Amino acid sequence: MRAKRLGFGCVVCAAGLFVLLPAFASDVGKRFPSEKMTTVDKVTGVRITALTTNQANDSKIYQTHPQWTTDGKYIIFRSNRAGGVYQAFAVNEVTGEIIQLTDGPGNNTSTLNIARKSMKLYFLRNVGGGAGATNEEATAESSSGGAQIQMIELNLETLFADSEAGKMKEQSAYERVVTTLPRGMRDSGGFGLDANENFAYIGVRGGDVGTHLPPGTKIVETAPGQRMGAGPGGIRSINLETGEIQVVIDVPFNMGHVQVNPWVPGEVVYCHETGGDAPQRMWTVMAGGSGNRPLYKETPDEWVTHEVIVTKDEVMFAILGFQPKLRTKPSGLAVINLRTDVMQILGQAPLDGPDRGFWHVNGSPDGRWGVGDTFAGNIYLINRKTSEMTLLSTDHKMRPDHAHPTFSPDSTRILIQSGLLTDGKSLDLMVIPVPSWHQNRR
Repeated sequence: MRAKRLGFGCVVCAAGLFVLLPAFASDVGKRFPSEKMTTVDKVTGVRITALTTNQANDSKIYQTHPQWTTDGKYIIFRSNRAGGVYQAFAVNEVTGEIIQLTDGPGNNTSTLNIARKSMKLYFLRNVGGGAGATNEEATAESSSGGAQIQMIELNLETLFADSEAGKMKEQSAYERVVTTLPRGMRDSGGFGLDANENFAYIGVRGGDVGTHLPPGTKIVETAPGQRMGAGPGGIRSINLETGEIQVVIDVPFNMGHVQVNPWVPGEVVYCHETGGDAPQRMWTVMAGGSGNRPLYKETPDEWVTHEVIVTKDEVMFAILGFQPKLRTKPSGLAVINLRTDVMQILGQAPLDGPDRGFWHVNGSPDGRWGVGDTFAGNIYLINRKTSEMTLLSTDHKMRPDHAHPTFSPDSTRILIQSGLLTDGKSLDLMVIPVPSWHQNRR
């Protein structure tokens, strides 16, 4: 008779008997029962699968990064269901069962990176601060020089197997410290894994950041009305085997949204993050620091944001159009070719009414689809060949955070985070299918 460990110092058997056991020191590997349910969109009739439905705040990985494990079975997410402290979790898309992946203070779960070629998960951890510090407190302490930041590699294959068998080891048995950032240096804009997955490229500030700028470079200050944007910032490469850290580039502004082309080794896309409208948002550079240049040169009356690499040669992004003055130029879901700089607008949601235009966008790996969320929390699908735009799902609230749509690796499903079920009080993970009738159209 197979027993499943619940993580509260007991096991439950198929016959319904509970047997008390000593509690584990860590909740890594703890299994939560399925919360999976389906609902039908009241406007479109599309059937949506909610993978998390409790009162915790369950957030997907940011739209620039992979969401599914390489075996296609699990979606990795962050949640405060573990005593109010955000930790990493995995949900089985078929069974709905949830597994806890991290425990303890200092885990920066906003930096989760899933490997595409192995069952590995990478993230940052703040160490050296107070033992009882929350993740947010540890992050703040690291920025003031009181702690250091480690990059952690987590072996998901072993963790999943041991959790299923109810034979969890110490947390350290599943982790490897890849490297520790120099004291005083902190992440800024996250990190991404190279196409060959032998390097990570991380956005940074502090430490020696800025010392590699050409003499006389003017450092950007935070503009009036913006909450960030001041430099300097930089990108560093990290050898995932040896932990060696090398300079890629320093820039005079705040580093943001670092992502790496999963098809082209050493190609990095990053942004000037201001929390608002940057004068030149999107940039690209190669791993050796060569080829640094603006990607889509903006004009002062354009608001460019939320770029994401979608195919080997393309980046999708939003040119916001939520105000009449922003509609005096083309706006909407845009795509630019990294090789030719040719840009195309694929579509735009209405200005009149609640949508007010697209906010976050993404594209399918097979190159067939674009997807965007609107200011009203509606999700639109765009056929890239025909330009047909279809409303897929509605009323996802965009609070306490935005929907951030991302396609599955096989381009058949869209993962979002949604406040629909809680009226915007907390987020749940939801999967929206690309309707079969749409998939059959070319």
